[in-house]
Amino acid sequence: MAESGKAFDFKLFRRLLAFTNAYRLIFYFVAFAAVAMSILAVLRPYLLKRTVDDAFVPQDSNLLVMFVSLMIGVLLLEVLFQFAFIYYANWLGQHVIKDLRVKLFKLMTSFKMQYYDKSAVGRLTTRAVNDIETISSIFSQGLFMIIADLLKMAAIAGFMLYQSWRLSLIAFAVMPIIIYATRIFQRAMKVAFEEVRNQVANLNGFVQERLTGMKIVQIFAREDTEYKQFVAINEKHKKAWVKTVWYNSIFFPIAEMSSSVAIGLIVWFGGLNAAEGGVITLGLIVAFIELAQMLFRPLRQIADKFNSLQMGMVAANRVFAILDTKSHIVNEGTTELDVTKGEIEFKNVRFGYVEGEEVIKDISFKVNSGETIAIVGATGAGKSTIINLLNRFYEINSGEISIDGTSIDEYTLVSLRKEIAVVLQDVFLFADTILNNITLNNPEISEAEVRAAANEIGVSKFIDSLPGKFQYNVKERGAMLSSGQRQLIAFLRAYVSKPGILILDEATSSVDSYSEEMIQTATEKITQDRTSIVIAHRLATIKKADKILVMDAGHIVESGTHQELLKKENGYYRNLYEVQFMTEEAI
Repeated sequence: MAESGKAFDFKLFRRLLAFTNAYRLIFYFVAFAAVAMSILAVLRPYLLKRTVDDAFVPQDSNLLVMFVSLMIGVLLLEVLFQFAFIYYANWLGQHVIKDLRVKLFKLMTSFKMQYYDKSAVGRLTTRAVNDIETISSIFSQGLFMIIADLLKMAAIAGFMLYQSWRLSLIAFAVMPIIIYATRIFQRAMKVAFEEVRNQVANLNGFVQERLTGMKIVQIFAREDTEYKQFVAINEKHKKAWVKTVWYNSIFFPIAEMSSSVAIGLIVWFGGLNAAEGGVITLGLIVAFIELAQMLFRPLRQIADKFNSLQMGMVAANRVFAILDTKSHIVNEGTTELDVTKGEIEFKNVRFGYVEGEEVIKDISFKVNSGETIAIVGATGAGKSTIINLLNRFYEINSGEISIDGTSIDEYTLVSLRKEIAVVLQDVFLFADTILNNITLNNPEISEAEVRAAANEIGVSKFIDSLPGKFQYNVKERGAMLSSGQRQLIAFLRAYVSKPGILILDEATSSVDSYSEEMIQTATEKITQDRTSIVIAHRLATIKKADKILVMDAGHIVESGTHQELLKKENGYYRNLYEVQFMTEEAI
């Protein structure tokens, strides 16, 4: 990680520069264009000097035309190289951030769920979009521009010394002031820009969360409270930016005043020397005025471009912090899972989301081929955690989970998750058509297959009632559908994937009776002849299960069929049944 007070992190910069290796020829061309521009920059003042001394003063019209023509030619070459330089520097920057963004997104899709449990979505979005876009400025406005300016300054300084060391010393005398001011400015801006990026991430995170949870904000009349919080966060964001404006407002007047003083001294000393018949000519004075401006202008611009470089480096530091995150499920399995039996076994499995706090405590159970087991228990008992562990969203602390007699660690992650379909309690739908939400853009699943599957599990009538049918856009998070309809889409999504194992977290407390009836039909159809684990919320599902696992505080406290468990005097399931399910059965 870069240090806040450090003006430039070369280690981080070298790491970023490695992304240009794939575009080496373009990189070298941009460097060549920078060198060419520095040489051409010196030619113009030199031709101007010759024009004044050899053509203008002696009034030689032929030489005047020749020198003016040469200056026009040099100017055209400068324009050509500057165009190529700016275009290809930006081209390189865009290609680098494209590669970086793709790498970052691919990495984020492989993170453990635990990483997302602890990370704000708004911040991750800022890293993947805003910060990576800012990195492009390192190439378009920072790195190459600074190198080009430094080369130009070196060429100008060398030419000035060659032409007149006296006038050069006058110009150079002011440079330490500007260099010292630039150094202080760079350090201050580094800290300021880190604060800016922090506040941008906070602002993005806050806005994204509130827009996503706007229903909760309005239900609980939190508009004024959230507005005040936003004002406070926005105020911090403004102050961070104003600090950068303050530093700019101090530095640039100092740099401008210093360069004006240098030009005034050149005119004064050179004019006196020329008036007294010295070695300094009128053409040399005119050339040095332009040379001094060309020398000091890059110094002022370098500070401005260093701002872009600093912002890019701060952004790069944040992006690389994610790239360096070690939060991946170990994917060293080599066996492709092809479910033949669908036998699932948990042996002495222990797990905790937080170190030292186990939520699954030494549980063991077996699901035979084609069986449906129901898991019941109070909230927080560990029911959903079993789903997460079977899919390897989290790594177990100890024990073993196996499918068809082989540990799930030995299977490749892709094949494991392809064979296990999950219908979650909280159904997530993308802002896309119903068809694409079902197939998840899998080209191997045709619309005809989806329609046939919809008929089989009894949800085609509901879909056909929508405008556009399978092409109906459900909008963000499926906002255009009811919770029951969203769950039916999730059932169909699981069914068309033809999984070997099915996991259902069936929550129907918030759905109408018509949707619940369709869900019940869909459940029966998709669990038929397929190994299924159901986190059961309805008595109908529980009674039909081949086995019921009763969980409490991370333990399996009872197991058996519905009738077997009811026979246990003062049993956990019997008490649960009497409190929760008897009313449902009566209805």
